[in-house]
Amino acid sequence: MNGVHDMGGMHGFGPIEREANEPRFHHDWERRVFAIRVASPIPIPGGSRHSIEQMPPADYLTTSYYEKWLQSRLKGFIDAGVITAEELEARLAEFRDNPDAQIPRREAPAQVQATMTRLLSWKSPRREADLTPQFAVSDAVQVRNLHPPNHTRLPRYVRGQSGTVTRYYGVYDLQDTMPEGVEAPVEPLYAVRFDSRDLWGEAADVNSVVYLDMWESYLQSV
Repeated sequence: MNGVHDMGGMHGFGPIEREANEPRFHHDWERRVFAIRVASPIPIPGGSRHSIEQMPPADYLTTSYYEKWLQSRLKGFIDAGVITAEELEARLAEFRDNPDAQIPRREAPAQVQATMTRLLSWKSPRREADLTPQFAVSDAVQVRNLHPPNHTRLPRYVRGQSGTVTRYYGVYDLQDTMPEGVEAPVEPLYAVRFDSRDLWGEAADVNSVVYLDMWESYLQSV
């Protein structure tokens, strides 16, 4: 999906400031948003990333990381029919009128343990599948100029550009968001090398390169 979220390689947004010894959470409300994100059993129609990518550009650029998560969950709860927009607004009004009101708290040790077990387990996205890769290491490839309507991991700045396959990883789940009712396929996955000057012209550093992991459906032969 093309939108303001696909900012890789774009000019005018300034440097990325790195905070020394950055904490996991800067505010307590961020902890609550994280808990909602990982513990809620309610699926977000279209996926959480797709929901974030549908935010108005001005909101996307002026909200923090966990604010985006919160907006995604709230929209997802409404889209899933768990709450209505009117119920959400009424609840927000209660806290605006009573900013010191006690936030509801529920103890659920079994759910906490189940969530922690799930978070601490790791399931490899690599799959054993009888698929012959279309490309080999050192092959010249070109990135397809795709414009998918859903979330994709294909950066906009590399579409249409040519590169070289430097590694074949095997067959993996395609981690793009598929339309409703369509199961994500498995595909060969590659590392592809791009000359930064091919991507950004004379503004790029001399002799610098970019490596991207790319699924086979992103690529075509030159």
